[in-house]
Amino acid sequence: MTDQSPTRDKAEGLDYSKTLFLPRTEFPMRAGLPEAEPKWIERWEGMDLYKRLREEAAGRPKYVLHDGPPYANGNLHIGHALNKVLKDVITRSFQMRGRDANYVPGWDCHGLPIEWKIEEQYRAKGRNKDEIPINEFRRECREFAQHWVGVQSAEFRRLGVEGDFKDPYLTMAFGAESVIAGELLKFAMSGQLYRGSKPVMWSVVERTALAEAEVEYDEYESDTVWVAFPVRADRSGFVPAFSGGVSGFPKAGQPDPSPLDGAHVVIWTTTPWTLPGNRAIAYSDRVAYGLYEVTAPDDAENPRWAKHGMRLVLADALSADVFAKSRVPEGGFRRLRDVSAADLSGIVCDHPLKGLSGGYDFAVPLIPGDHVTDDAGTGFVHTAPSHGREDFDVWTEHRRALEARGIDAAIPFPVDDEGFYTKDAPGFGPEAEGGPARVIDDKGKKGDANKRVIEALIARGSLLARGRLKHQYPHSWRSKKPVIFRNTPQWFVHMDKDLKGYGTSKPASGTDTLRSRALTAIADTRFVPAAGQNRLHAMISDRPDWVLSRQRAWGVPICVFADENGEILKDEAVNARILDAFAKEGADAWFADGAKERFLGNEHDGTRWTMVRDILDVWFDSGSTHAFCLEKRPDLKWPADLYLEGSDQHRGWFHSSLLESCGTRGRAPYDAVLTHGFVMDEEGRKMSKSLGNVVTPQEVIKQSGADILRLWVVSSDYSEDLRLGKTILQTNVDSYRKLRNTMRWMLGTLAHDEGKTVPLAEMPELERLMLHRLAELDGLVRAGYDAFDFKRISRALLDFCVVELSAFYFDIRKDALYCDPLSSTRRQAALQVVGAIFDHLTLWLAPLLPFTAEEAWLSRKPDAVSVHLEQFRQVPAEWRDEALAKRWAEIRRVRRVVLGALEEKRRDKTIGSSLEAAPTVFVADAGLAELCRSVDFAEVAITSAIRIEAGEGPADAFRIPEVAGVSVVFARAEGQKCARSWKILPEVGSDPEFPDVTPRDAEALRELRAAGRLAA
Repeated sequence: MTDQSPTRDKAEGLDYSKTLFLPRTEFPMRAGLPEAEPKWIERWEGMDLYKRLREEAAGRPKYVLHDGPPYANGNLHIGHALNKVLKDVITRSFQMRGRDANYVPGWDCHGLPIEWKIEEQYRAKGRNKDEIPINEFRRECREFAQHWVGVQSAEFRRLGVEGDFKDPYLTMAFGAESVIAGELLKFAMSGQLYRGSKPVMWSVVERTALAEAEVEYDEYESDTVWVAFPVRADRSGFVPAFSGGVSGFPKAGQPDPSPLDGAHVVIWTTTPWTLPGNRAIAYSDRVAYGLYEVTAPDDAENPRWAKHGMRLVLADALSADVFAKSRVPEGGFRRLRDVSAADLSGIVCDHPLKGLSGGYDFAVPLIPGDHVTDDAGTGFVHTAPSHGREDFDVWTEHRRALEARGIDAAIPFPVDDEGFYTKDAPGFGPEAEGGPARVIDDKGKKGDANKRVIEALIARGSLLARGRLKHQYPHSWRSKKPVIFRNTPQWFVHMDKDLKGYGTSKPASGTDTLRSRALTAIADTRFVPAAGQNRLHAMISDRPDWVLSRQRAWGVPICVFADENGEILKDEAVNARILDAFAKEGADAWFADGAKERFLGNEHDGTRWTMVRDILDVWFDSGSTHAFCLEKRPDLKWPADLYLEGSDQHRGWFHSSLLESCGTRGRAPYDAVLTHGFVMDEEGRKMSKSLGNVVTPQEVIKQSGADILRLWVVSSDYSEDLRLGKTILQTNVDSYRKLRNTMRWMLGTLAHDEGKTVPLAEMPELERLMLHRLAELDGLVRAGYDAFDFKRISRALLDFCVVELSAFYFDIRKDALYCDPLSSTRRQAALQVVGAIFDHLTLWLAPLLPFTAEEAWLSRKPDAVSVHLEQFRQVPAEWRDEALAKRWAEIRRVRRVVLGALEEKRRDKTIGSSLEAAPTVFVADAGLAELCRSVDFAEVAITSAIRIEAGEGPADAFRIPEVAGVSVVFARAEGQKCARSWKILPEVGSDPEFPDVTPRDAEALRELRAAGRLAA
């Protein structure tokens, strides 16, 4: 039986199409999602679905996915859509499986991006930010953020995301600012917060320090130089002033390193501007070094800086390359001797800029460093502790030994916050002719620092070679301009200070530092995918102390008082006044007139204590969300069950939340961490406006609807980078259409369901098989939601709809559902099973496609409130029947061959419908043949008749390679065509009352007449 109706039978005067139970539904074939979805959102808001969900879930165990706050400064991009859809799917899936899965959206509202936008508006109007009262400026930042919170809320809702959008968390809310400040004060009171001086990544353009998470790497062309440091003949600063020596340095009385007198140690750097900050040269005892001499005569026609007779200390593996860069001809140098680590540890050098403007007259020691290799450069690393983390680390590691040698270990400040040299860079600072040189200007362009340093090196005969190198270099992710590393006073949190059990009830045992706590917490956390655990572990293992301070205006201040030595005032009464003011007035209270006197009160000397004016890094804000959201809201709980963000958040929100919580509570604020990749175009390229390959969620929704976008999300492997474009979207449109048509057919068929039930034992095998498949799918779907494996769920449900329902079960059962009598057990069982399939399938799909599921559910159950208030149906254990499934797997193998044979006859126009056929099927396996005879195989194959024979069948029979031992010989069906069901059978005409239909159809007609449903 097909969905087409037979023509009117003239003899009887009956329109048989009106006697069939054909599908009847108002559920449209064309979804019209862009127009329909906003109406569903309006309905949900009108009924306050969020409130109904909370009421429905009252008393259930909580499941909390804590929202990582997006930044409130622009329209959503496709990455936001990916992120929020995944979160919505998870919270809905747990809500529909017996949990109270409350989703509270949140926003990051402080920080540089918003401040930057307000400054841009100021510049456009010719206003100077520095002339505006700080709290007026902060008010404008707050208003800007509030506007975008509203815009993004509406855009998230349009994606179908359900949550507490009426009461989200905002980092700029007064209560949140007070808690953030309180978390900072916990670090201060426990001794974890300190003022220090370290090289940090600094944006000259934005005038602030940047965290790793605020930096991206892009191609940059750097000036490169090979510089010769003369070995000091007098070796001042060489011999330790105490007996026994220090690790890595020579002991008193060791042999003079005279073989290196007059030689030069050569370094290579891509940052010539850092040379005024040089204080040491690092070497490695794992690298083989030699003393080399330039033997090539000087050539006036082809001058070079590496002069005849110069002796250079180089790594052996790199010597040839250095001489080539120095334009020394091949064979124009010779190796004089080995240079051991002991030789190197016993020398000091002069600075290559010695004497410039009376400066640089200090010893430059050689110190061992694990970071030194002979992969590139010279085998020696120019060490400027003001301008690099490794430089700083190796310098401070040897501070005691350096000071013991009479070397000043103080770290200079050669570059200021505007990128200009200071007085700590003699010859290039304020006193220099023409004013101070600049590393980077306000627009992120190279200044004149490199040029002037290189010119000074040439004038002193210290430059051996120069060049340029294109490489990946850190840039601010906001201004997109290069950053510099510079030594600045900042506020830090110790990573390796003994916390002695602070913040946790667990007794301290062994090492108890912020680092050790964080590493333990990572080991205790579930990561999806699992590789995220190693990634975050590596970051925590190697990270330096946590820099908290930013030199900006918009955010929560580092609300401590400090004296000139950096000692922090620790007074709970002062802290309480600060936090109370923040809770009532916001963090603006810190910048209000009279704030210092207000908070210090009469107990402290205002001349000793200074208010810190730096702003907290926004990562501390977002890292504290667990404190002012999870812990403060009664509808949530701490710790969260799950944090979910993009993979970049291993160095961002996952990272800062981990450190903040471990430092104050001794464990992570989450039990599990899930990460997703980034969205690329269809060719795997990063989306960019210049390439014209940007896909926005707004345009996808406008063209296709949010459920199409959601289907793309849940059918993709989000653990890797995803791809999106027109072709991929069309694939999802096609998949959606198949799902929708399946649901539409079920709704149409179920319009004839009168609610009669058939006991499982009395159901036909085919119905019991489909119930078994529902039981199998129920296990798969639940396990998939637990594992966040939405691709597996969506693939399984789509295949179920297309392969097992449309192309198998529904295709077979259409005849019974359309044509069987009202009393037919087969028809009633099929309706019952279709109803079960619809319920389970719609509920399983509801977290994935909330708009479509709601539309389908209310089409079937108009008195229901919402599909999203439902729970997944429990599957009776007796539905599972492995033996039956195994039996039907064999039957379906044989069916494949029959369908193949019929398709061949359709292609060559031998038949138009499979009901015109009555083939013979040969089955070599006698047991399988008997199995096929045990069912109505004509029904299974949708033919009018069929014959099953044991044996291989004739040589010219139809076969397919995948199913051995089965062949089909085609034959036409014999008899007359039923005017109602279109089957061709000999018994058509045997019923005197209805002579043009089969006996089955005649009985159906009689029952319809008796029920008063037979219309002429």
